[in-house]
Amino acid sequence: MTVNGADMGLPFMKMHGLGNDFVVIDSRRDGAVITPDLAQALADRHRGIGFDQLAIIEEDQTPGPLNESNDPLPAAERPHVALRFLNADGSVSAACGNATRCIARWVMDTERLSDLRIRTERGLLRAVDAGNGLTSVNMGQPQLGWREIPLAKDLDTLHLPVEGDPVATGMGNPHCTFFVADAEAVDLEARGAEMEHHPLYPERTNVQFAHLIAPDHLRMRVWERGVGVTLASGSSSCAVAVAAARRGLTGRTVKIALDGGEITVDWREDGVWMTGPTTHVFTGTITPEFLETL
Repeated sequence: MTVNGADMGLPFMKMHGLGNDFVVIDSRRDGAVITPDLAQALADRHRGIGFDQLAIIEEDQTPGPLNESNDPLPAAERPHVALRFLNADGSVSAACGNATRCIARWVMDTERLSDLRIRTERGLLRAVDAGNGLTSVNMGQPQLGWREIPLAKDLDTLHLPVEGDPVATGMGNPHCTFFVADAEAVDLEARGAEMEHHPLYPERTNVQFAHLIAPDHLRMRVWERGVGVTLASGSSSCAVAVAAARRGLTGRTVKIALDGGEITVDWREDGVWMTGPTTHVFTGTITPEFLETL
């Protein structure tokens, strides 16, 4: 890999949102070129640092930032930062809701902002300070058509022809949601691994199992594509909330209890907003000796 000042090592931050954990590298400052091999090495919880996703903060390099109508954005609407995500296996993820919230909180705190615009492969996202230490991010409108998600063929995304009658949703990455009697009784490792590679999902999929606690409250467990079982997932929480609302199980605003804690999702006219806590655990430096082994 290439790093400016590699002889000094590579600074990073460790963050988590409800136990969904990330290594964050600010390449605006460090000039790091991040490779899948580096991501895999850092993700190893025994020989590296350990994370569910690696997040890279970048300057927004989009020439003449555009809005949805392909018109130039006015300066007041241009992104403050751009984010890129890699999973623990080195594969690309276009969306990572909890990492986006964590980094948004850090940027807002360090730059004294209460409203932030972030460029991701998912599109231009907005984050706001929700008060009481909580951060909200608009993850954009859900993708409900089979091509957008994507699926392998034209199917009813509300009722996939798979045992368990799951729902397919896109949140910049693909999701498969099962509504079950008891999410905690599911063999998540077996079922999640099986569904991640289901032939209906040509790009693999995140998998969720959820049950209804109350009309505005869900219990959910998640298997993340390219990662495995995680304590939480922001994009998965959004997908489950959308699927539950489409099925008529809940309204558009729900609390979701994950293995790592609770998050609130609100499917509004302007997109799916997720609100929850974030934690900046520590800041450290990846040593030159470690980088030289890659």
